[in-house]
Amino acid sequence: MPFRQGSARTRQRTVLLVGVVLLLAALLLAVVLASVLTHGKQEVSPKMLKWKDRGTTKNLQEVILGRCYNYVMARYPELGDKDCLKIWESLKHAFIYKNPCNITSEDYQPLMELASHPIPCNKSLFWSKTSDLAHRYTKSNQNFLTLEDTLLGYMADRVSWCGDPSDPGINYESCPKRSECESNPGSVFWKMASKMFAEAACGVVQVMLNGSVEAGAFRSSSIFGSIEIFNLNPNKVSAVHIWLMHDIGGPQTESCSGHSIRRLTSILEERNFKITCEDNYRPVQLLQCVHNPDHTDCRLCTNTT
Repeated sequence: MPFRQGSARTRQRTVLLVGVVLLLAALLLAVVLASVLTHGKQEVSPKMLKWKDRGTTKNLQEVILGRCYNYVMARYPELGDKDCLKIWESLKHAFIYKNPCNITSEDYQPLMELASHPIPCNKSLFWSKTSDLAHRYTKSNQNFLTLEDTLLGYMADRVSWCGDPSDPGINYESCPKRSECESNPGSVFWKMASKMFAEAACGVVQVMLNGSVEAGAFRSSSIFGSIEIFNLNPNKVSAVHIWLMHDIGGPQTESCSGHSIRRLTSILEERNFKITCEDNYRPVQLLQCVHNPDHTDCRLCTNTT
């Protein structure tokens, strides 16, 4: 009988020991799995990544609201029915708490609808590699509008934003460049806004290109070359006027008879547009010469006796 009792106690100790070992093993496995999962999340979480572009603009809400109110109240009071608070909320909801590499056109659709407005015919000015010159020209000549002169473009010009799945939902440190991920907040926004700007164009449209760029004035990879040109409506746009500008003192890499302009002309002709091209459109060249009055390139811009 004592032998049986001792044997029973031994079995109980063995079972208990095995149970403890199994429990410890389970706990160790849980710790290892948690570590692996956490480590994996740290590797892929946008919060842990250092993107290559600047982060969200400080005081973004105040900047967007201020620009919106200025645009619809001071610059274009006929658009005074636009609800700037709703416009800000729709922009915020498009990216806040979202992975900045997974933004879609659907995220921005409410914003596009809230901020859109008609573009008068014959006023649309597209540009590529001539940003500063094109915008100086529209500031001095109210007869033309670039995308950045529309409400959407005016609010977003030179502003940056992106979200993050973790608090506070906005990344102020860095945002991804297009080269890091195609579907980032900035790229998706400007593609949609550019498409909408092109779709709204009517009458004669102008395109300002840079004839001093070594790679060619027209580039198929540009926003104009990949989006805007294909969203111009031949039933609404009667003609496309190309202004091929050269930098003052810069190389004249390409003229209206150049290879990339011929490629652009071919694309436009296939879409049944009438095209004209002018080297150094005089009103724009005069604006260039305001900043370079004594340069030899500007001598033709002055009257001689």
